[in-house]
Amino acid sequence: MTASKRRLPVMADVAKEAGVSHQTVSRVLNDHPNVRADTRARVEAAITRLGYRRNLVARALVTKRSRTLGVVSFDTTLYGPASTVYGIEQAARTAGYFVSIVSLKSIDADNVRDAIDYLAEQGVDGVVVVAPQRSAAQALESLPSGMPAVAVEGGSHRDDIPVVCIDQAEGARLATRHLLELGHETVWHVCGPSDWLETEGRLKGWRAALAEAGRPAPEPLAGDWSPRAGYEAGRSLAAMDGVTAVFAANDQMALGVLRALSEGGVRVPEQISVVGFDDIPESEFFSPPLTTVRQDFDVVGRHCIEVLLRQIEAARGVYGRLVVPPRLVVRSSTAPGPGR
Repeated sequence: MTASKRRLPVMADVAKEAGVSHQTVSRVLNDHPNVRADTRARVEAAITRLGYRRNLVARALVTKRSRTLGVVSFDTTLYGPASTVYGIEQAARTAGYFVSIVSLKSIDADNVRDAIDYLAEQGVDGVVVVAPQRSAAQALESLPSGMPAVAVEGGSHRDDIPVVCIDQAEGARLATRHLLELGHETVWHVCGPSDWLETEGRLKGWRAALAEAGRPAPEPLAGDWSPRAGYEAGRSLAAMDGVTAVFAANDQMALGVLRALSEGGVRVPEQISVVGFDDIPESEFFSPPLTTVRQDFDVVGRHCIEVLLRQIEAARGVYGRLVVPPRLVVRSSTAPGPGR
């Protein structure tokens, strides 16, 4: 004969253990302010001793909320999207929410709509769409009315869908101005894929910084975020005359540029300075350590959850765009230009 399973503790057990009412335990669990500090401590100690876990299914039936948020993302092998999703997940967990993630192999309007429909069927309380491409931004136009939602990087023309983003153009300005202030005549750019909004923002900032300084803008070299694309661009740059400064649209492509320049006998930063974008954890260990633009994905995740929860709590309104500033991190891959 097998032993019967030990019964899991319920809220009444916690109340008995702490010497309080069932309602007091509920107020502690819901972080209600009108609970004395010593009472709260007693209830929390009882919860720990008994190993009590909330019945989230029963709570959802009462509150009409699942305490689950949906996230739609694309290519989480890339540092930016992966870090954004991680920041969102951590912020949601801190707020007491579970996260259901749908990762898409490719972003187009149909795929995004299908992902949102799937999450809606799961009963999520709201969705975050990591939408760095134009096609994903367009798919947001058909988001079900009344579904709390936030778009990361991308956006739509609907006033009821707020956007949280990093100022990509400002990040590119910081990178380009840094090189110009070091005395470089102009800055070459290895850009990202044309359908990415981040590519557009970084191109815009690079061009703006050059225009403000009255400097010529060379034709950008096309990339696809990969080290291989940076390597091919770097080989072209190594063969050109007069190139002294390069801004790559992400750190992986900057890594490829550094490898190609090294193979071509070009010294960095003595002959060509290189700046990246993202500040991936490995960038400070490149040879030489990479000057780059840091994006604070933890702040992006926190703002996404804050804005989404305000919508869920029925704080409706026009939210617009919440922009997170980037920061330039200067390392050894940049140096004064010729004659400085």
